[in-house]
Amino acid sequence: MSNIVVLVKQVPDTYSERKLTDDDFTLDRENADAILDEINENAVEAALKLKEADGSRNIVVLSMGPEGATSALRKALSLGADEGILVTDDALAGSDALGTAWTLSNALNLVDDIELVIAGNASTDGGAGAVPGLLSEYRQIPAVTNLRSLTVEGGKVTGERVTEDGIFTVEAPTPAIISVTEKANTPRVPNFKGIMAAKKKTIREVSIADIGVAAENVGLGAAATRVTSSTPKPAKTAGEIITDEGDGGIKLVEFLVSRKLV
Repeated sequence: MSNIVVLVKQVPDTYSERKLTDDDFTLDRENADAILDEINENAVEAALKLKEADGSRNIVVLSMGPEGATSALRKALSLGADEGILVTDDALAGSDALGTAWTLSNALNLVDDIELVIAGNASTDGGAGAVPGLLSEYRQIPAVTNLRSLTVEGGKVTGERVTEDGIFTVEAPTPAIISVTEKANTPRVPNFKGIMAAKKKTIREVSIADIGVAAENVGLGAAATRVTSSTPKPAKTAGEIITDEGDGGIKLVEFLVSRKLV
């Protein structure tokens, strides 16, 4: 049986207040509602469709985060994934994309016979979209990113890649890592049966020592970038009302020009 690994991430709910800590300017996880990143639901859905097309596939969801990230994994399991792995370790706090990708790359060694690794095109909390490419380098496997559709057949993944220059049909031999956009599919909603089944599915928790990652290579101390200050977004102010006295269009354009919006 081949395995499809879906990378998932617990992120702050976009509808809750998100902020950085005052000391090291890392994400303040204690004061934000945590959820499974929405784009990960598209990644899980892509894996489920491939499994439905070929019942010999098994879906493993993999995440790196605090112990509480098991709730995000449970959500993915309730959607239909088969098992989960969580890499959790205090040494990982503050890791950048390089440290995250290195950790996930080593964690992938826990899974045999990987046919495909699927990720969302970018997380809502970081937005860098760099992990798939970094994993491609670390694992020395092809990366095909920003797909709005995909098929896997005959040892090859084929999909439509969306870029600013247009839409391109791309392909790569498996094993490969891909990322999907929110247009790739419509994620299913977990039903009661799926939620109850998820409670019985296995989530394996491992430390960085279990996967051969050295503490000095991850975490805030090893990060190639660091936030040194932050400024809260300004409070909303009342808008400017333009009275149309025959020159409303001109005033509107002047206002937009003054704000460098056009």
